[in-house]
Amino acid sequence: MTVVVVGSGIAGLTAALHAHESGHRVVIATKGRLGDGCTPLAQGGVAGVYGPDDSAEQHAADTLDAGAGLSDPRAVEALVEDAGARIAELIARGVAFDRSPDGRLLLGREAAHRHARIVHAGGDATGAAISRALIGAVRESDIEIREGALLVDLMLSGERVRGVRLLVDGAVSDIDAEAVILATGGAGQLYAHTTNPAGATGDGIAAALRAGAAVCDLEFVQFHPTVLAVGDPFLVSEAVRGEGATLIDDDGRRFVFDTHPDGELAPRDVVARALARRAAEQGSPVRLDATALGAEALVRRFPTIDAVTRQRGLDWAHEPIPVTPAAHYLMGGVVTDLDGRTTIPGLFAVGEVARTGVHGANRLASNSLLEGAVFGARAAAALNESWRPVASPSRVAAPDVAPDPRPAPFGRAALQRLMWDDVGLLRTDDGLRRALAALRAWIARTPPPQTVAEHEDASLLRVAEATASAALARVEPIGAHYREPARDLATPVLETV
Repeated sequence: MTVVVVGSGIAGLTAALHAHESGHRVVIATKGRLGDGCTPLAQGGVAGVYGPDDSAEQHAADTLDAGAGLSDPRAVEALVEDAGARIAELIARGVAFDRSPDGRLLLGREAAHRHARIVHAGGDATGAAISRALIGAVRESDIEIREGALLVDLMLSGERVRGVRLLVDGAVSDIDAEAVILATGGAGQLYAHTTNPAGATGDGIAAALRAGAAVCDLEFVQFHPTVLAVGDPFLVSEAVRGEGATLIDDDGRRFVFDTHPDGELAPRDVVARALARRAAEQGSPVRLDATALGAEALVRRFPTIDAVTRQRGLDWAHEPIPVTPAAHYLMGGVVTDLDGRTTIPGLFAVGEVARTGVHGANRLASNSLLEGAVFGARAAAALNESWRPVASPSRVAAPDVAPDPRPAPFGRAALQRLMWDDVGLLRTDDGLRRALAALRAWIARTPPPQTVAEHEDASLLRVAEATASAALARVEPIGAHYREPARDLATPVLETV
């Protein structure tokens, strides 16, 4: 059969390679160049290599704990059971994970993991190494590649997907296919501050919503706690804290312990909120103190971060560096089963665009690259199977909110500011209602998109409305979704210096 894979991160490339190796005709359509997106930016590693005191069961337990009780245990089981095979596959495809002098894989620990079970490549360049290896394998195959191809819509025949509609060089182009695998990533560009690249505009989620696919858990947006607060957003890997770096306030105090007994190694949502609150209280960014690790260790273990900090005039080997939270990862997305099937026959979703059930209310560090590899392979394996119905999770409907009769002028910056203030790290009922009213007014007044930028804005608006609606419907705070008592409170904004 003809299979179109939309996207070219770890999930999409893995799915494409497995589908091709199973004998299918595969077309990869990607908005930018092959390999653009979040995967090559990933500094963290791939969880799933277990030492003598560790196991898949303990990895599953840590994943479920981080998910705050909302992860699907069956999806988590699939993730950890397939971890070894997928990591071995990456090695076979040429990913040179870091090793000790005796040849053993070096294992790192990150927040909310009880054991060191994470493999890295190039210290803090794991995603780039994975992307290079998978792109090389794709280019050596006869997989068809279409770059500069924006997903406009999914094409349906009755209730089944029959292909994709793309925008390429300003012209609409259709590709007929028996199966479509969405691997378009998340929607980090919803927010004023994000670690995501410019292309993370929620195109796949928006197309799925327009086609009638079930979407769930969009309210769970993970904010990475430590993004460099000097210059453009640059993520400082959680692995730095896993190696012993600490978070300190202006008084030099490790303030995160006030919130959680694990301090800097608490789940990301806990650390991010503690950081944002302390920064707002003191009126300046908090600082990441990695000086105890030493200059030699920092260069060896984190060469990319070390280079960027020095380019920005910082010497993190000798002084703490300012950091701030930023939108990082979307736990929700298009609802799938354990093999990537969605509620629309013929349509699969893998990677960050998908809601597999693995992450629940909060993603465990270094599970995202693993999830992309595991479920990309599982989706490809399911192409030859008969279609199984996929149940849509039941959800409480959000209260009705009328469009704002006099909204502020629309622009992407205005949208990102609104989402940061009212649908960000700290949320209130009033703020969510205000955001939803503005978003619905903008949607009603926005003309049909024509250009790439207009299509991206339309996708962001659609996903923003669904995110705000889901956040308003979920009254109780849990995981990455935090609701403050009703009052006029915006998410603290930490200005870069």
